[in-house]
Amino acid sequence: MREGSLDAPIRHPLDWQDPDFYDAEKLDEELRRVFDICHGCRRCFNLCDSFPRLFDLIDDSESMELDTVASEDFKPVVDACTLCDMCFMTKCPYVPPHEFNLDFPHLMLRYRATERKRGETKAVHEQLVKTDRNGKLFGSIAPVSNWATKSDNGLTRPVMESVLGIDRKAAVPEFHGSTFARRAKKNPPTVNAEAPAAGRKAVIYATCFANYNKPTIGTAAQGILARNGVETEVVYPKCCGMPLMEQGDIDGVAKNAREIATELKPWVEKGYDVVALVPSCALMMKFEWPLILPEDEDIKLISQATFDVSEYVVDIAKKEGLADGLQPLEGGVSVHLACHARAQNMGAKAAEMMNLLPDADVDVIERCSGHGGSWGMYKENFETGMKVGKPVARTAVKQGKAYVASECPLAADHIVQAMEREDAAKAPNQAQHPIELMALAYGIEI
Repeated sequence: MREGSLDAPIRHPLDWQDPDFYDAEKLDEELRRVFDICHGCRRCFNLCDSFPRLFDLIDDSESMELDTVASEDFKPVVDACTLCDMCFMTKCPYVPPHEFNLDFPHLMLRYRATERKRGETKAVHEQLVKTDRNGKLFGSIAPVSNWATKSDNGLTRPVMESVLGIDRKAAVPEFHGSTFARRAKKNPPTVNAEAPAAGRKAVIYATCFANYNKPTIGTAAQGILARNGVETEVVYPKCCGMPLMEQGDIDGVAKNAREIATELKPWVEKGYDVVALVPSCALMMKFEWPLILPEDEDIKLISQATFDVSEYVVDIAKKEGLADGLQPLEGGVSVHLACHARAQNMGAKAAEMMNLLPDADVDVIERCSGHGGSWGMYKENFETGMKVGKPVARTAVKQGKAYVASECPLAADHIVQAMEREDAAKAPNQAQHPIELMALAYGIEI
């Protein structure tokens, strides 16, 4: 037996349709097997709050071993997991193909799926992850909803905290009635037929966040691709399912995946690439969907055709070269690499893209922001998320760049909040997606 594996990590499909997947005794047996290995290793102690909670639980037990830890005490360990995948991708020496066969994030997902089968998930959380319904509803009353969700609103935020469990201090994304899909249809950019990459075709999967919460990400991406000769179509059937997966709703993810794949398939068959605007969505489409629906040929097709937006721009630069017109960004950029971008095994594409700018002055921050999707907004998690993200904020303040960017829009807002706590004078008004900064360097209005 080898102590650790030097082989590339691989993941096995999820057996979520097997009744044994939800069997309480078999789940507990697997939790104890994995937790005991983690206890003996402890390499992940500084990744997130799940592992400190686990190790404290064991160290405070009678025997200081797992045998005297009650199974009902495992829940806080599971609740602290954000499904970021960093333990699997960067730290754990026992992931497959090692014989220990550890996949900690998917075990946490199995626990949540089992909770959901038993009806133990919070009803309010089930409503908050309905991103399409919420995006349409709150987008239709955007001025009111955005006023109500501002963190300095002393009238509404305490109510939100009490009813929804969203910490009153947490930054909440704005909503837009004019979605990215509508903007793209109303005012499509002119495709540059003289660009080196002219002839490429891409269908932009808008993602729920870019569509409803930050359309400028989509506008920037579409503008950059058009400037580089790429013919684009914008498609958004529904959410990729990542928020549902956070709640253990694997069946919901599968339904969304099938519907989206059905709509994207004709475009791929016509030679279009698929470009996802947010790393979590790209990760779902490339890796999680095929593990949930391993026999679905449409899912395989979409998975193989999908690019993260930064990855796609870098691919153009390497294969054909970028169109002229980029200008330097004075003052430089601190770029945070999102966990779900790192988990795609594609390299630091956001940093690579920023380094394509003339006179590039780019510093990279490769550490968790502490947000974890909707996880970091909840009252029970917000301060923990700020603590986990403090090294990112401290580094960004120290770097002192004019621009701060993160591939994850939620992480971007979280980083700004943490920077304000670290040194308010050096915190930017906002952090942007790297694709927005690329558009700025091109002079593209978004």
